[in-house]
Amino acid sequence: MMDFNLDVGDFAQIKVVGVGGAGNNAVDRMITSGLTGVEYIAVNTDKQALKVSKANKKVQIGEKITKGLGAGANPDIGKKAAEESRDEIAEQVKGSDMVFVTAGMGGGTGTGGASVVAEVAKEMGILTVGVVTKPFMFEGRIRSLNADKGIAELKNKVDSLIVIPNDKLLQVVGKGTSIVEAFRQADDVLRQGVSGISDLITRHSMINLDFADVKAVMKDKGVAHMGIGVGTGENRAVDAAKKAIASPLLDTTIEGARSVILNVTGGPSLSLTEVNEAAFLIQEAVDPDCNIIFGAGIADELDDEIRITIIATGFERNNPHSARRGERRDNSESRVEYDEDDDGLEMTPFNGRANQNQARVPNYDEEEYIEPVKPEPRYQEPPQTMRVSRYEEPEELPEEEVRPRRQQKSSFFSFKNEEDDDIDFDMPAISRRQSRNNK
Repeated sequence: MMDFNLDVGDFAQIKVVGVGGAGNNAVDRMITSGLTGVEYIAVNTDKQALKVSKANKKVQIGEKITKGLGAGANPDIGKKAAEESRDEIAEQVKGSDMVFVTAGMGGGTGTGGASVVAEVAKEMGILTVGVVTKPFMFEGRIRSLNADKGIAELKNKVDSLIVIPNDKLLQVVGKGTSIVEAFRQADDVLRQGVSGISDLITRHSMINLDFADVKAVMKDKGVAHMGIGVGTGENRAVDAAKKAIASPLLDTTIEGARSVILNVTGGPSLSLTEVNEAAFLIQEAVDPDCNIIFGAGIADELDDEIRITIIATGFERNNPHSARRGERRDNSESRVEYDEDDDGLEMTPFNGRANQNQARVPNYDEEEYIEPVKPEPRYQEPPQTMRVSRYEEPEELPEEEVRPRRQQKSSFFSFKNEEDDDIDFDMPAISRRQSRNNK
């Protein structure tokens, strides 16, 4: 019989790296919450901030560039500082299987340095997940633009990215909620995500999940949705599932997801019917062809509670906009289909021939957005041109044919007869009469 002695080193190693002031604060609050089994690393350009950090490992980056005085809210300096200290960063994340990079976007060190930390970890073959916050609207346009740029760059360096808009806190917390409590709720997304994945990997369950399942769902998947819901009472399974789906602090939903990890954990009273109810709600929300990896387990300490963890990815394979809350979901029913007639012009099934000025429907199945183009018109009027006839010289008539016409014309006006050949018709009529009377 084989004897297995398992310790922490036998499970996947998870590290949380907080970059910059906001990232360091998030790490401190996670440590205060008592989340164990995870290694914490604080990375900053500010030497004074690192001194008060609760993380057991600290990395001062960009000492030559910043002199330990911070990045001055300049993302370029934050990035250069991290580039200067790539070796130190690599040394700290070495040996881990999964790294969470957390930072506040919009400042200097976090915005510029988070992408470098993520790049170092990913190049080492580590599953890398970014969890970042966007600044409040009242923090100004410049900080918001810096955040958008930092998020776009970080997205290309991580396997999965979760974005928490700080403005969502204003919608969730009450007016009397302290600022410390409000930010603690924002940190809960990261804390619960790390805790949920750690439990998936380390906790033995009836239907077991392992790190390979997590990696299959989160590796190279782009935008991700992570939700944890807790329910109690008669409808606890449905309530927990709805909370996990909603995740009000995130800017995403699970609609359209093509890869999902679903883990249901409850006390000894957890029933198969409750598991089915929760799974059904989630299955209804995701893509019909979604790959759902399911796990379920019993935890005595939960008693009457049911805890549901959802990790959803694979939105961009279906539609680059489908993970965004409030945007149109791509499906075959909402898209306009076009047919071609015999002369190549696209026709819509509901109104016949397409209008000449109607643009083509963008193709959302490709990752790159295709610029709409106008269809060629069926008939185009030719340009208006002036018709020019070739000039031809008139044919000259013989002299004998011309003279009678002139005589005939003259005789018509003067009633000329054959006896008047000697009359000068250039004379006025009255003079001719007088001359005739004198004869």
